[in-house]
Amino acid sequence: MVDPKHPRLSIARQCCLVSISRSSFYYEGKGESALNLALMRLIDEQFLETPWYGSRQMARHLRRQGYCVGRKRVRRLMRLMGLSAIYQKPRTSDPHPDHRVYPYLLRGLAIDRANQVWCTDITFLPMARGFLYLVAIMDWWSRKVLSWRLSNTMTSDFCVEALEEALARHGKPEVFNSDQGSQFTSLDFTQVLKDAGVKISMDGKGRWMDNVMIERLWRSLKYECVYLQAFETGSEARAGVGRWISYYNEARPHSVFDGRTPEEVYHGRAAPSPGHAPVMAPQAQAA
Repeated sequence: MVDPKHPRLSIARQCCLVSISRSSFYYEGKGESALNLALMRLIDEQFLETPWYGSRQMARHLRRQGYCVGRKRVRRLMRLMGLSAIYQKPRTSDPHPDHRVYPYLLRGLAIDRANQVWCTDITFLPMARGFLYLVAIMDWWSRKVLSWRLSNTMTSDFCVEALEEALARHGKPEVFNSDQGSQFTSLDFTQVLKDAGVKISMDGKGRWMDNVMIERLWRSLKYECVYLQAFETGSEARAGVGRWISYYNEARPHSVFDGRTPEEVYHGRAAPSPGHAPVMAPQAQAA
């Protein structure tokens, strides 16, 4: 709202008009310390192995690794990362108090075709000097990643962009399922689904297991790409994640689909015959 190059109003006057101090305009956040970034990386790795760890158990784990940390610090970092233990509890996510929460529509529903149900989730991506958030839109039946976006904040805009891209490229699903996170309950996000005529479903109490497929995606992505690369910049992360997701969709076979890839399942194609030239993983191609 403050334009440093305004032809008539000084920065001080503009700050006064929007009721902020001039020092607030010049303030630049310092970000997390190197130690906190290292702790966040360790927390992320351990959470993939033990997603039921809350802040108390995670703090115990870090202390056993030689880090002198308290529960409050770990709780703040886990909240910053968007991590919450996945045991059953009265509230499994943090919806915005002013946002509408939609009913869960998947109970007893047989999902047996592509574009019947889509789902989404957000994960934390550690980098060499910082971190990003990744959102993905996935087709429930085929496990294909339909679209994705990276962001350095947990606002809803990058989730809306990913949703709009998925709808533009792949048509629309019958049902769209998410958790009750504020990004997915926001009016900006739900209005896109309403305008497209898509039924909105949201996980309720004790339904965390419905996210297990996309959680497996995060686990594979981090172990096969993110942890091996140690991305320095956002552009490096975007390129690396993009290569891996293309590999995941088009060349990574799934045992549950008898060796077919998500792309083949999504389009109803059979797996290639024996002797077909294999496609190498992104890391092998880079080597």
